Amino acid sequence: MAFTLKLALGSVIVGFLVFGLKTLAYWMTGSVALLSDALESTVNVAAGFAVLIAIRVAAQPADTDHPYGHHKAEYFSAVLEGVLIVVAAILILKEAYGGFITPHVLDAPIAGLLVNLAATALNAGWAWILITKGNQEKSPALVADGKHLLADVVTSVGVAVGLLLALATGWPLLDPIMATAVAIHILWSGSKLVKESLSGLMDEALPEETLALVHAIISSEASGAVEAHDLRTRQAGPATFIDFHLVVPGDMSVFHAHEICDRVEQAIKRTLTDAEITIHVEPEHKSKHSNVIPID
Repeated sequence: MAFTLKLALGSVIVGFLVFGLKTLAYWMTGSVALLSDALESTVNVAAGFAVLIAIRVAAQPADTDHPYGHHKAEYFSAVLEGVLIVVAAILILKEAYGGFITPHVLDAPIAGLLVNLAATALNAGWAWILITKGNQEKSPALVADGKHLLADVVTSVGVAVGLLLALATGWPLLDPIMATAVAIHILWSGSKLVKESLSGLMDEALPEETLALVHAIISSEASGAVEAHDLRTRQAGPATFIDFHLVVPGDMSVFHAHEICDRVEQAIKRTLTDAEITIHVEPEHKSKHSNVIPID
């Protein structure tokens, strides 16, 4: 968890650096599109602080009030980040509207673009680090932050292309047009981020391929039992919660039933390291005909 906190702190620092560079590019050129890019970077800074706080909260151990831990705090951060992206898009649309009303020739466009592209390169490198390490650490907040920065990279490249076209054609309206395109793109990425994060808050089941793996482990490792049924799963940050009912012969001792449970738990944890597993043992007459996992 200390490593994820360092990455979150790094996001705040990178966010400030990128915002400074993009603001400088806007001051050098007066471009509405570059201003829109800088405005989006303010969201990066705010989101970086939100991620830092969320990861600190998520790292707290389970307590009396939160017996399942604080893992979901990261999803709140990701939802907030999506909302901030939408707010940034609205601000950009406002600036683009002003550009349509009073278009103007850009100042020092090449120098400004070079500064903006330097900021874009910094964002791209950091986005790759966040997404890669966030997936490794199973941190939805870091992955969301990385995806947000990646969307910022795409829009920055689009802005640069638009400004170059404006210079080549001598048509200043391309500047606010590009700013509008940026706003539409980040509205889409923001709504997608909110949807993915809400899935975590709503206790969405594990992906199909992971569920299939859990089924296979239970089926192969629970020998001696009759069946397993009513498997339920959910993901909360780095923690995976799995619970199911295990039916055993009516004359099986508690000791042997517990041995089977231990064997299944250990096998699942070898694959899903952070899994929290709850198994409810039932006698043979509790067998079901639906949602059943057969035992090999």
